[in-house]
Amino acid sequence: MHKPTTPSQVERWGIYELSLEGPGDGNPFLDVQLSAHFTYNHRIVEIDGFYDGAGVYRVRFMPDTVGAWRYVTHSNRPEMDGQTGAFTCTEPGPGNHGPVRVHNTYHFGYADGTPYVPIGTTCYAWAHQGDKLEEQTLRTLKNAPFNKMRMCVFPKHYAYNQNEPVYYPFERDDGGRWDFSRFSPAFFQHFERRVGDLLGLGIEADLILFHPYDRWGFATMDAQTDDRYLRYVVARLAAHRNVWWSLANEYDLMEAKTMADWDRFFRIVQESDPYGHLRSIHNCRRFYDHSQPWVTHASIQNSDLSRVREWREAYRKPIVFDECCYEGDVEQTWGNISAREMVHRFWLGTAGGGYVGHGETYLHPEDILWWSKGGVLHGQSPERIAFLRQILDQGPPEGLDPVGRWGAGKEGATYLFYFGVHQPAEWTFDLPEGNQYQADVIDTWEMTVTPIEGVFTGRSKVALPGKPYLAVRLKPLA
Repeated sequence: MHKPTTPSQVERWGIYELSLEGPGDGNPFLDVQLSAHFTYNHRIVEIDGFYDGAGVYRVRFMPDTVGAWRYVTHSNRPEMDGQTGAFTCTEPGPGNHGPVRVHNTYHFGYADGTPYVPIGTTCYAWAHQGDKLEEQTLRTLKNAPFNKMRMCVFPKHYAYNQNEPVYYPFERDDGGRWDFSRFSPAFFQHFERRVGDLLGLGIEADLILFHPYDRWGFATMDAQTDDRYLRYVVARLAAHRNVWWSLANEYDLMEAKTMADWDRFFRIVQESDPYGHLRSIHNCRRFYDHSQPWVTHASIQNSDLSRVREWREAYRKPIVFDECCYEGDVEQTWGNISAREMVHRFWLGTAGGGYVGHGETYLHPEDILWWSKGGVLHGQSPERIAFLRQILDQGPPEGLDPVGRWGAGKEGATYLFYFGVHQPAEWTFDLPEGNQYQADVIDTWEMTVTPIEGVFTGRSKVALPGKPYLAVRLKPLA
C-alpha cells in the first residue's frame, strides 16, 4: 500500500492535492472510482478524484477555512481506499482573495469581501496554440487591463482558426478514431497549467465547456460522454479559485443538444462542484432562461447595451455583456466595430449597472487574431478600457446601480453619468439635499478628468464642452 503524496499545509483558497498510485491497466476512467472526504470539525466536504495517467490518481481540494483539516479516501480499489491524513490551512497569501461570488444581487466580489469588477476579454482558443504563442498571450495579458478571460476547453474550428491544436482531449483507438471513454491527461495537464498561469496574473478563467465550432466530433458526443466529460473537468479544475463555468458559447447553435440537455449539464456542474463557482451560458440568437436558480449571472451576446436595465429587472442577477461585437476589421459585422464604438459600449453598459467584455478581431497574415488565438493586442480600446477600470476602482465598492436616465451610482456615494453620442452643452441634475458633491467631466476617449468648479447639492446645473462620449462623475465631499 502506497501512502498518498501530500503537502503538510496549504493557504486558504489554494490547492491541496493528494496523489495516489493505482491501477493503470484496463480503462481507469471507467473502472476506478475515487473520492475523498475532507473534514473540518463537524463539517465534511466530498471531493471527486480523477485519473491523471501512468497509474497516478489525484484528488484536488480548495480549503476555505483556516485551521486543521483531515481526510479519508474512498475507492473501489483497495490500494487507494481508506487512506487518511491531515494538513493545516494557513492564512491566504498576498493577492489571494478567494473565488469570485455574486455580491449585492447585481455585482461581484471575492470571497474575502474585496470588490471585483469584471473587465473581461475573449480569447477562445489561446490555450490550444502551442507554448510560443500562448506565452506571448500571457505577456500581453500581464500589461492589459483585463481581469477575466473567456476561453474554450475544447479546441475550436472556425474562420481564422483552422489550425490543428497541439493536444486533443481524448485518446484515439487502434483505428485512429476518438475513444471517448479515455481522456488525454496531457491535454488537461496543459490546459490546467494555463488556467494556473491566468491565476498568477489575477485573471479569472471563464471556461467554456461546450461550443458549436467543431470538426472533431466534440460538439456531438452522446449524453453519457457529455456527462462523464463534465464530471472529469470539474474534478480536475474546480479547485482553482479563478474558475468560472460557462456551459457553452452560443449554445443555441448546437443542434445536437436540447434544452433538457442544457438543464442537465447545469445540474451536473452544480452538483459536482463543491465550491459553487459562478455558472452561466452564452447565447447566439435565443436566450437561455437566466432566471433558473442554477444560473448565477446572465452572460449575454447583444449589441444593444441600452437594455442592461431591462435585463437587470428581468433576472435580478449580474448582467455581463460578454460579447457586444469586437473591435476589428474582419468582413463579418460582429468583428469590425471601431475602437471608439467598443469604448462607447463599455461605458454605456457600465452606466446601466452592468458589465461589458472586450474582443479584438484585426486581420493578420497568419490569422493570429486576439479573439481566436491571442498573441498581441493591436487595437486602441484596451488602454481606454484600462482608464474606465481606474474610474470604477475609485467608485463605490458595492457596485453601480442605475440612477436617472443617464447613469449609475450609489445613493449618497459616487455617481457616474454617461451621455454617449449625445452632446448637451449643459446638464441639470438632482442630488440628495444637504449632501455636497464635487464634479468632474470625463472624456472617455481622450482619457482626461477635468474638475468642474464649484460645490453641488440638490438641484444643480453644470456647463459641458458640448461634445459626445463624455461622462460626469459626482463624488461626495469628505
